Amino acid sequence: MASGGEGVLTLSVGVRVSPEPEAIGLLERYRLALNYAVNKILRLNIRSIKNAHRELYRELIEWFGLPSRVAVDCYRDALANAKAWRNNPNRGKRSRIKSLSMLLHHGSGYRIRDGYVEVIGGIKLRIIGWDKRYDHYENREARLVYKDGKMILWISKKAPKLSKYAPRGVLAVDINEKHVVVGNNRVEQRFETAVERALHYKRLAERLQKKYSTTRYNAWLRRRGVRERIRYFHKKARNIIEDWAKKTSHKITMLAKQSQLAIAREDLTGLVESLRKLPRDHKVALLMLSYRKLSFWIDWQAEKHGVPILVVKPKGTSTTCPRCGSRLKENGYRVLKCPRCGFEADRDRVAVLNIERRALLEMGGSLTTPTVPQMTDVAPNRCGEPVTRPKGTLAPLGRGGGQS
Repeated sequence: MASGGEGVLTLSVGVRVSPEPEAIGLLERYRLALNYAVNKILRLNIRSIKNAHRELYRELIEWFGLPSRVAVDCYRDALANAKAWRNNPNRGKRSRIKSLSMLLHHGSGYRIRDGYVEVIGGIKLRIIGWDKRYDHYENREARLVYKDGKMILWISKKAPKLSKYAPRGVLAVDINEKHVVVGNNRVEQRFETAVERALHYKRLAERLQKKYSTTRYNAWLRRRGVRERIRYFHKKARNIIEDWAKKTSHKITMLAKQSQLAIAREDLTGLVESLRKLPRDHKVALLMLSYRKLSFWIDWQAEKHGVPILVVKPKGTSTTCPRCGSRLKENGYRVLKCPRCGFEADRDRVAVLNIERRALLEMGGSLTTPTVPQMTDVAPNRCGEPVTRPKGTLAPLGRGGGQS
């Protein structure tokens, strides 16, 4: 996880540690104290650290047995939770904090020494593994999290941003259910999405839910094994998409950096509203793909590696002729043709060229005429109907690329 700031990037580096009973007990007391602090802050309308300290510091130490520094971090954490709830325009009844998670201040709250994480209160957690790539950056605030039998210390670090280069052109990114297509008027590469693999586990979870929610199994919620299996399948589906998004965004960024290109993607804010009209299966697949997640990781990788990024409006990118601007008409399965100038290409290629064109306009660069070859050879589509494809293969940007 990471975010950008003025000249720096904020990283969250995970350190896996041994889940000692003393640490789990402290986390449980912290959770009780945090819920109490949030309720009191909202009830008394406390908004400053000074007032929170006066009202809560002694109570958190004496009633919940928190070490002094952990008590300070607890009411700071509670203030942040209360502020987030107040600023939510759609807030309802405030839900209780259920996760075992504790904010720790570096130095006085925790420190790392001799293969152990030492938490205030005399608790020592053995380090099992961590990402060593960012060890040379200073440790800052951290959050100790215990979930599913694993304990991880997420340490915040700040890293300087790389200066962005002057791009020689644009690498456009078009995202659809089956593929992520990247390219411009000269090259193209396609990455297969992980939607089908993720949907497999989602369907397994839904099958179990449907089976054990019938009247025959009216007590299925009390079956711990069934609940855990359903949660596992849903978590597996989410992890597949998350892993795919991280790896694909890194590949796209490296392709752009190797050729000194800027990355251009569509602004897909509000996409969910437009999906409501689609058939259920198609809508579920697109929601599972999570455009927003991939866009987030593309932006993050671009910031990390100093790659310029442009966001363009998505309207008409798949239906407008990139050569003359006319509206394209269907000429086969996923193939579009311009009735005015005769330009012909598949929908993904059209979108890539239009995204590139709009990005170049934003950059103030010169526009180049699309050089997509005319469609000549024929291949059957999934319905057995003939579908035209480009003659020849576009030069890939990396291994495994080209038309599909």
